[in-house]
Amino acid sequence: MLFAIVSYDKPDALERRLSARPRHLVWLDAAGPSLRYVGPLLDEEGKQRGSIVVTEQPDLETARAFAKADPFWEADVFATQTVHAFREIFRDGARVA
Repeated sequence: MLFAIVSYDKPDALERRLSARPRHLVWLDAAGPSLRYVGPLLDEEGKQRGSIVVTEQPDLETARAFAKADPFWEADVFATQTVHAFREIFRDGARVA
């Protein structure tokens, strides 16, 4: 099942984000096969304000545990995070469901 993890950074988190980014990338690399889409959320000026991770996990509790394992939590980067079941309808411009 797919889950969308939407995380928003604390206003003062940029330095902590940059410091924790190598650990975050290792975490993402380890999860590689389960990842569908990953990328930053940008504000109106193009500055990062959070991120979206769409991942395949067996259930909601596993998806929540996966989300909480993100090193950005330990680095005190995130202000909020939500985990939602996600249904893919289009991929690469083609309807898949």
